[in-house]
Amino acid sequence: MHVIFVEPAFPYNQRQFVRGLRAAGARVTGIGEMPLDALPSEIRDWLYRYEQVPSVVHEPSLLEAVRRVQSREWVDRLETTVEAHIMAAAKVREACGIPGTSVKTSYLCRDKPAMKEALRQANIPCAQSIGSDSADDVRAFAETVGYPLIIKPRDGAGAAGTWRVRNDAELENAIAESHLEHGASVAVEEFIEGHEGFFDTICVGGEIMHRFVTHYYPNVLEGMRTRWISPQFITTNRLDSEGYDEVKVMGKKVIDILEIGTSATHMEWFYGPKGLKFSEIGCRPPGVGAWDLYCAAHEMDVYKEWGMAIVHGKPSQTPSSGYSAGLINLRPDQDGHIVGYEGLELLDELGGAVIDHHLPPPGSPTQPVEAGYMANAWVRLRHPDYDQLRRLLDAVGQTVKVRAQ
Repeated sequence: MHVIFVEPAFPYNQRQFVRGLRAAGARVTGIGEMPLDALPSEIRDWLYRYEQVPSVVHEPSLLEAVRRVQSREWVDRLETTVEAHIMAAAKVREACGIPGTSVKTSYLCRDKPAMKEALRQANIPCAQSIGSDSADDVRAFAETVGYPLIIKPRDGAGAAGTWRVRNDAELENAIAESHLEHGASVAVEEFIEGHEGFFDTICVGGEIMHRFVTHYYPNVLEGMRTRWISPQFITTNRLDSEGYDEVKVMGKKVIDILEIGTSATHMEWFYGPKGLKFSEIGCRPPGVGAWDLYCAAHEMDVYKEWGMAIVHGKPSQTPSSGYSAGLINLRPDQDGHIVGYEGLELLDELGGAVIDHHLPPPGSPTQPVEAGYMANAWVRLRHPDYDQLRRLLDAVGQTVKVRAQ
């Protein structure tokens, strides 16, 4: 099978998807923004051919590159795994007659108000929401629904550019900072109280081939706004517990309603006083290295399994469920430059529980709190017992300190 893969080199873990396709037996043509000779040597070795474009989200450039490839030989699939590339790839895919995720599905997985409206019509429990480019509409929604509210970009990913609004003054601040009165469009939704997690899959023809559940501690907005917190996310090896039945059923219904075919998916959910609530879904893998945790937890190559779904439509490995695995982000005590660490001896004591870690050397500039789970320092651990893993991650957060000045 001949697969075109969009942007094989950036961000860093994109190379793993190229490797996964190759491991599944595909010939991979890359389309990216770097010159060929600037690509890391391992990526060049994995690629069959390469086309450079000025921008992978500029549809005419991407379309021209794909048609150049098609003029030379048959193309079976056109794949991308980055949220910002999804729509451009879908439009080019349809223009070129290449199978894969449709423009309709890509739009519904990108535009949060349209996504939620489609799912509400199918009786999937969602927060009340609207999408609008009118500040007056947003104010009227706030008056009707009440506070708190969440305001975010219509096609954003994660907590980027997201505001939690608790009163009229914060609403006006969010309206100003989101540039709503200068042509921007936002999604506005009811704030749902409860625990937050995600349900990820690799699907073939709409059927789930592999599935994973991961928990946030604390919820994303709090974790990405509060310096003293060392936020975590943990994937569980207890998927067969009946407590996960409801989220598995919801995840499959959402995949069916949005007509997601052969693709990775990433679905966020909340569970609290109002029960299980859908948050959002992407027809792509999760970010922040979550698949690396799945590899470690289930003792299999998840990137190759994604390649197997694309190339062969079937798995080649069975997840072991031998471990739960988690990541903890360690923030510097202030902005500036890292000057050192305290408590690193704990990582030696944890021994085989440590999957890997990233500790920027002294002198490295710090990144802001909201930069994400893999900004600054982080540690990844695994353990056969989920509860013990949580205790180990908490111990790392309490013991390992990043000092800056």
